[in-house]
Amino acid sequence: MPESVPVLSPRRRLLVLAICCASVIVVVMDISVVNVALPSIRRDLRASVSGLQWTVDAYTLVLAGFLVAAGSAADRFGRRRVFQAGLVAFGLGSLLCGLAPSIGWLVAARVLQAVGGTMLNPVAMAIVATTFPEPAARARAIGVFGSMTGLSLVLGPILGGALVDGFGWHSVFWVNVPIVAAAIVCTALYVPESRAPRVRRFDPVGQILVILVLGGVVLAITESRESGWASPFILGLLVASVLGGLGILRYESRRVDPLLELRLFRSVPFGSAILMALFALCGFSAFLFMTTQYLQNVRGMSALAAGLSLLPLGALVVVVSPFTGRLVGARGPRMPLMVAGCALALGGGASLRLTPDTPLPAVLAVYLLFGVFLSTVNPPITNTAVSGMPRSMAGVATSLASAGRQTGTTLGVAVSGTIAGSASTDGGAAFVGAEHGVWWMVLALGVGIVALGLLSTGRRALGTAVRAAALFEEMDRGTGLRAGGLPGHGGTRQR
Repeated sequence: MPESVPVLSPRRRLLVLAICCASVIVVVMDISVVNVALPSIRRDLRASVSGLQWTVDAYTLVLAGFLVAAGSAADRFGRRRVFQAGLVAFGLGSLLCGLAPSIGWLVAARVLQAVGGTMLNPVAMAIVATTFPEPAARARAIGVFGSMTGLSLVLGPILGGALVDGFGWHSVFWVNVPIVAAAIVCTALYVPESRAPRVRRFDPVGQILVILVLGGVVLAITESRESGWASPFILGLLVASVLGGLGILRYESRRVDPLLELRLFRSVPFGSAILMALFALCGFSAFLFMTTQYLQNVRGMSALAAGLSLLPLGALVVVVSPFTGRLVGARGPRMPLMVAGCALALGGGASLRLTPDTPLPAVLAVYLLFGVFLSTVNPPITNTAVSGMPRSMAGVATSLASAGRQTGTTLGVAVSGTIAGSASTDGGAAFVGAEHGVWWMVLALGVGIVALGLLSTGRRALGTAVRAAALFEEMDRGTGLRAGGLPGHGGTRQR
């Protein structure tokens, strides 16, 4: 049975899009805005380096680990209802972060923030996808939504520096509260309720396996610098992650309604979109992580000045991203993906030439390459993830794409910190030399996006998307599936 969504006026549609964009701004911005506040937090709360790391990692890990479950819950209980619950949890978490008397309380409040965030990003994207059902209009709307994701990452250091310098570190959290309060009221007034026609069952085992894989990998990378890759602790984490991955492949493939809908990956464009999302945000988060340290530790800039150096990049994202969305709607995703991958690869290669004495205009010119990348990568990835899929899978598909982004963000910071090592505190030529490994990684990720963009937009790949969509449409009609997920094959599936 097709999903019933009320027909909205153009003005109402734009209001829904604006509300969803506001939610993504506060959630994504909190990934980067906290970084510039860490020195003040450390002094005020007498926090250890490990405590500061968990202030950042607890947020991104929870986001990555529970995004898929939130998308599935929204399809079941209603997207507006889950979206509103996410706003309440995120706003309360932000308020408690600003009131935290110790680093332990701050980390706990960040976890609550992230729990709310998991109910915002993928659900907001699903709301946008169902509000704009026409392919061209949806591509334009996703272009705007995607630009907010990129802009939020860029504006985080700028806003964070200004707030910390002017009002203290507490303000980087409190600023979310009035935005969230306004979003709660507007959601109740203007966002229609929608849900998937086919109810998906809960999958707690799948959720535990996802957390095991993501948490094990990120924790192993983060702690490898101190413990060493050969330590029993690191090896145990990696073994647990591998076993969790194998468990996902075996257990989830046997469920009728798995948390990770592995049958989505029968669509080559969808699978490629998830990998490209991971590559893209891994590369960009590595860029942000290294750049803020380069500008402050090597060039001696203040936090606010370092953030303002990224302002041209943010302006480029605002101007170009909507155009990218229109281009995807009119011509398809291939050209934007090629531009994005090449820009990321060129940005990584050009960053290898930066020195402590490189003229600032030349440094800013390199940063513009990352602006071109961010302006052109999000709309085609998001559109590829949801295009061709029935609306019943919108929440799961978009939450998987968001999970790819959040996982990439977490891995980008973890890997960059491991590569740069202790040189991040040395400054000067030592840091510039240590970060070369990061820029080679960024270059390789750009090449990977180009390759996946070519693979996912070919005629054969598009055929796999059509067949995958037909499979889920048959499920929505209640015809059911037998073993292997294909009609007409013998065997039974776990229920």
